[in-house]
Amino acid sequence: MSTTTKAKATKLNIQPLGDRVIVQRAEAEEKTAGGILLPETAKDKPKEGRVLAVGDGKIMDNGERQKMNLKVGDRVLFTSYAGTEIKYMGEEYLIMSENDVLAVING
Repeated sequence: MSTTTKAKATKLNIQPLGDRVIVQRAEAEEKTAGGILLPETAKDKPKEGRVLAVGDGKIMDNGERQKMNLKVGDRVLFTSYAGTEIKYMGEEYLIMSENDVLAVING
């Protein structure tokens, strides 16, 4: 985990509950692959981000807590409509269930 991510996670002061994670969405692309600059309204929201905080895990029917697969610092892919957008201290974040995460990006 980079120092920047660690600092942001510490500054966040929000702890997700259960099987939820807090993700900071990656920056939207400024231009297309062909080099055309995109206006703000035409940019797609990225479906990629970095995990800043994780909950303790979901409580299963037998009362045991299921271990989280994600950890702070993971780069993840998620669906377009995943999670709930929040604004905290001027920054935008997503709070989503671990199930909304489709994949972890390695490397």
